Amino acid sequence: MQGVGFRPFVYRLALELGLAGSVRNFNRGVRIFAQGQAGNVEQLIRRLRQDAPPLARIRELTAADAPPNEEQGFRIAITDAAGAPDVDAAPDIATCEACLAEMRDPANRRYRHPFINCTDCGPRYTIIRSLPYDRPNTSMRPFQVCPDCEREYNTPTDRRFHAQPVCCPECGPQLELLDANGVPTGTGDPISDAAEHLAGGKIVAVKGVGGFHLACDATSPGAVRRLRRSKYREEKALAVMARSVEAASRIAHINRAERALLESPERPIVLLRKKGKGILADEVDPRSKFHGLMLPYTPIHHLLVERVPYLVMTSGNKAEEPIARTNAEALDKLSGVADLFLMHNREILTRSDDSVVRHVAGDAVIMRRSRGYAPQPISVGENVDGILACGPMLKNCIAVGRGELAYVSQHIGDLTNLEAYRSLEQTAEKLCSMLAVEPSLAACDMHPSYASTRFAESLGLPVARVQHHHAHVASCMAENGLEGRVIGVAFDGTGYGEDGNTWGSEIFVADRAGYERLGHLSYMKMPGGDAAVKYPGRMALGALFPLMGSDVAVIVPWLDKTEAKAVVEMLERGVNVPLTAGMGRLFDAASALLNVCSRATYQGQPAIELEGAADPDASGTYPISLIEKHGQIEADGAAVLAAVCEQRDAGVPVATIAGRFHNTVAELLVKCAVEARERTGLRDVCLSGGCFQNALLLAKSVARLTEVDFVVHRHRLVPPNDGCIALGQMVVAASRNSDSGPQV
Repeated sequence: MQGVGFRPFVYRLALELGLAGSVRNFNRGVRIFAQGQAGNVEQLIRRLRQDAPPLARIRELTAADAPPNEEQGFRIAITDAAGAPDVDAAPDIATCEACLAEMRDPANRRYRHPFINCTDCGPRYTIIRSLPYDRPNTSMRPFQVCPDCEREYNTPTDRRFHAQPVCCPECGPQLELLDANGVPTGTGDPISDAAEHLAGGKIVAVKGVGGFHLACDATSPGAVRRLRRSKYREEKALAVMARSVEAASRIAHINRAERALLESPERPIVLLRKKGKGILADEVDPRSKFHGLMLPYTPIHHLLVERVPYLVMTSGNKAEEPIARTNAEALDKLSGVADLFLMHNREILTRSDDSVVRHVAGDAVIMRRSRGYAPQPISVGENVDGILACGPMLKNCIAVGRGELAYVSQHIGDLTNLEAYRSLEQTAEKLCSMLAVEPSLAACDMHPSYASTRFAESLGLPVARVQHHHAHVASCMAENGLEGRVIGVAFDGTGYGEDGNTWGSEIFVADRAGYERLGHLSYMKMPGGDAAVKYPGRMALGALFPLMGSDVAVIVPWLDKTEAKAVVEMLERGVNVPLTAGMGRLFDAASALLNVCSRATYQGQPAIELEGAADPDASGTYPISLIEKHGQIEADGAAVLAAVCEQRDAGVPVATIAGRFHNTVAELLVKCAVEARERTGLRDVCLSGGCFQNALLLAKSVARLTEVDFVVHRHRLVPPNDGCIALGQMVVAASRNSDSGPQV
């Protein structure tokens, strides 16, 4: 991986060992020629792995004898750019402590420099135009280094030795503060002026590493309300940047593992349980028991939070559009939202939103994989060369295959508008170009109407169509290095099934090439289709209609009577009531029945709030009815919902009912897995799907499966939600094409 100080590390190590020779980048990695005492050469080889820089990833190391030459010293040679690149671009890395110390030192020439970086930190993927990673191939190309920076760049003992984005206030990018009309404003100190405006309740669009944020003081109710209103973000929690771990710990419970995530070089947003009210404005995350917190990861952020210790830092976009990347986009898209614009003249070549992580059952679950993680490759153990996987409709990302490595892109988002679709096109073009991959096969979802499917069809390549939930299971298999057959569990909200209905509670017997559907929830009716997702009370009526008939109209007392009557008429006539077996829809119905969430203003809100309402220590489960139908196991979700209603009407606390509902879903999973094991003898279980973002469900499922002697595999490298689909599509397509690929 280039851009992590590997060549300078080799140079210093060679000097220490008294070796002559050279180190250079070439199209397939780094080539080292070293000559000297045999023992010292052997020590060099050993220490390349042992002492490598913290961000370096050595995929393969080979050594061979070579004849000596006349080299007298050791040098970093000019990059050999011949041939197609076979190296990796480093993700964007948070500012290191050494740079921060310099930035805070009044005697240092980079005092308060908003673009300070070195070989151990700073922008990488988002400023790279092409590989190999050298300054002319980045958006730093226009900035000619000054003599002082050039001296550092060429001094082997300096921390900035061959640091490609090296710069200082004299030769680097420049910040400016613009008003809402795009006119420069302020005293000439853009950071101090912007911080002053933030402290005064203003909204500032801040240009970061992968795009713009919309920032405001997170302790100001008025500022947060105004940001929500202008961004059209009604209830979804807003991410907050805290000045330090100590500041974060004043508002959230943070254990050792969560602290490690917060302070990691990737600097993701970490979901942390709230400590209570009193510091942040309630409007930041009014309906959540969690804060989404991150620490500053660029010099600009560090300088801003010196003045305002808690900043809302939400994506600089409107509705479902991609994050604004260029200065022109920000001024166009965010006018009417931001009062001011803090921007600079270093171009962002690839947009990349913040990553989101939570720690569950002993490990991290990535919920959005983007800045800090992308485009780190994932080894899949089979040839995926030339495959372009186009991903799903929602939470889209793509994947490009090179050799046995899958390069999963940054989070692109929901392909519900033209801007997001263009971002998909741009990302595919950029990744393929950067990796020098000429796609030969496009993999996509089976759904004929998905924008990502249409994109795959537009490429003029052979197309491999992959069932949505098979892609979920295959991605979990790939990142865990599993071959052969497994019991695959895919619990999510939606996915196009082979019978034309919506799937989403799947128990598969699967390998990488194929699957057999062994079990699922009984189909439920969705009155009004997608309207039942937005208004989950409709989902509750549709699910319980087979048990209660027209009497179901009163089962959700807080549902408008006129609407309830119209929904029942729909159900009775069988008009506009598509069928779903989505586990997410069962969660929606339960949330509505308990009046936890009656209207979804963002994806997954009813289920998220049901998890938040649940008592994690509640004991007991509701009756689970499994029947066999056409050789498949069907679980009766309506019976579970009926039990929820019965306990609700009996006055049982909502927290207890919600906790028991989670217990029941976990137990349902276990019963189906046991049945699958009895039929197949398999013990490996792969868990995937958006429902496993739910920490309570995931923890209970893992614990119960382990208790009954299953080997449980979960996602750690990609999200369990649809952010894993592209990886799964790639693996399935490759396995189908392999002559030796296993078949179910």
